[in-house]
Formats: sequence, C-alpha cells, structure tokens
Amino acid sequence: MAEEIDVKEVPGVGDVTARKLRELGIIDVKALLLYSPIQLAEMLNTAVERAERIILSAYNLLKERGLVEDDFVTADYLLEKLSRRRYITTGSRNLDTLLRGGVVTGAVTEFYGEFGSGKTQLCHTLAVNVQLPEEEGGLDKNAIYIDTEKTFSPSRIVEIANARGLDPKETLRRIVVARAFNTTHLLLLSHSLPKKIKENNIGFIAIDSAVAPFRAEYIGRGKLSERQQLLNRFMHDLLRVAELYDVAIVITNQVQAQPDIMFGDPTKPVGGHVVAHAVTYRIYLKKSKKNIRIAMIIDSPEHPPGEAVFTITKDGISDPET
Repeated sequence: MAEEIDVKEVPGVGDVTARKLRELGIIDVKALLLYSPIQLAEMLNTAVERAERIILSAYNLLKERGLVEDDFVTADYLLEKLSRRRYITTGSRNLDTLLRGGVVTGAVTEFYGEFGSGKTQLCHTLAVNVQLPEEEGGLDKNAIYIDTEKTFSPSRIVEIANARGLDPKETLRRIVVARAFNTTHLLLLSHSLPKKIKENNIGFIAIDSAVAPFRAEYIGRGKLSERQQLLNRFMHDLLRVAELYDVAIVITNQVQAQPDIMFGDPTKPVGGHVVAHAVTYRIYLKKSKKNIRIAMIIDSPEHPPGEAVFTITKDGISDPET
C-alpha cells in the first residue's frame, strides 16, 4: 500500500484544523487535493487564502515524498507509467480486446446506452471480477457500488460469483454498497470515497447511474447552469479520486433523443459536454437481437474507433457462443 501521510503533518494545519478535517473524512493528505480552495474554506469556515495555502502545502509535501508527480515530466516517463496500469476483465474477451485489457485503473470509464443495454450488468460483473486474482483478470481487491436508481441486485452478485467459483457470501461482503438519495447525498458520498478506499482495500467503484439525480432534480433551462456546475464538480472529483488512489471507476449514463437528427442514431448521452470532457473513456452500448449487445468506443485518448459484440447471461457478461 502506498505511503499515507496524516493531515496533521501539513504545514499550517494545527490540532483544531486536523480534527475538523478528520471529522469531514479527510484523513490522509492526498484527500486534500480533491478540493478547491473555495470548497475547503467553506468546509473549515476559514478564509479562502488559508485554504489555498493548506492545499498548496499538502501538494508540496506529497511531492517531497514522491507520492505525486513533479509539475513537469518527460513523455517517456508517462509512457512507462501507463505500462504499470492494471485492468479488470469485463468477462467478455471481445470487450476486453476492444478496451485493450479491460476496465483500467486510474481512469473514469463511462458506459452509456438505453434501458436494458447492459450498463448495470457490466457494473455487477466488474464488482465481482475485481475480486479475482490478477492472473484471472482481477485485482484481488474489493468494490464500491453507489446506486442512484435502486439497480443493485445482491442475487445477481450471487449468480455471477457462483459462475466464477467464488464464495457468494464472501463476494457480497467484499462489495460496499451506498444508496444515493439525491444530488447532495451523492456529492457527500463522493467526498467520502478516499476514506472508504483506504478502509476497505477498494480497487473498483461503480456509480449507476451517475447523472440521473442531477437530471431529475434540476429541471428546466433555468436550472441548467446550476446543474452543470454541480455535475462538473462531481465528475472532476471522480477523476481525481481515480488518479490519486489508482482505482478503476465506472459510471453509467442514460441517453436522450435528438429529434432534429435525420440520419444515424438519434440518441445522445445526457450530461452534455461536462460529462463528455471529464470521463477518460466513453463507451456506447447498443441492443442487438436477444441478449446480444454491441459496445462502441466513442471517445478515448488512446483507443481507435471500434466495436465489440458481447452477451448478457445469468453468469454475467460473456461472449456470444460461436
């Protein structure tokens, strides 16, 4: 496990501030980098300038210990860093090949599509597969499942675990589930992720569905700006968590119709450019005949456009029989 530094070691953080930070769930120094000076100032009821100094001191301390990168690095270093990433198998060789190994750590992967396209089934399968040994496509770690639409099914976990030769009770115990009731609660849950990752040896986080609460609560053009600001903060929080704690984060997203589209697919993912620019990888899931699904890479910094065929069975995500 990577070295962790108590917030008390940050210059400018005294006993009182350290206690407040711990009460807020900010225990290690890395977690301080998840907040903007304005956010931290509001939480600590202090001046923005002081919050800014605390965050900068935390960053410098981590840099001194070699726990974050220098401000400027060479491209060959970044290539070597990419080679150290780990992957979680989706259960489908076709889909793993499309993703060049599976769902990767240190990134946010979005799967979007219409109802029944396989988004939730993928989240369930990955929550089990992350528990597999590395030689079997897992990380030998645990999972967090944040459920915003009551989609999590323990019985599906049991079926998928049985298919992989895992103890169902132990598999369920290794998945930490949170039910997000609204956007405020979802943002609070996202802020508690660093603590939960540390306490539960987490390697995979699913948020199913990530945008749904924002869409349901902030209705109409008058609320659009406020919704997008909160959504932008939430998405970038997730991205920083993935990078700082080297976990694989998957979010699911819904689609909406574009009535002005005359040719091609008339659907697009909800959330607009905020989500599109924040996620690392964007995968579109489409229904085909029976239980067959098609995954298409829509946006990626490294994958070429492509698609893969997979299937949904009682054992989770798999490949179609040939």
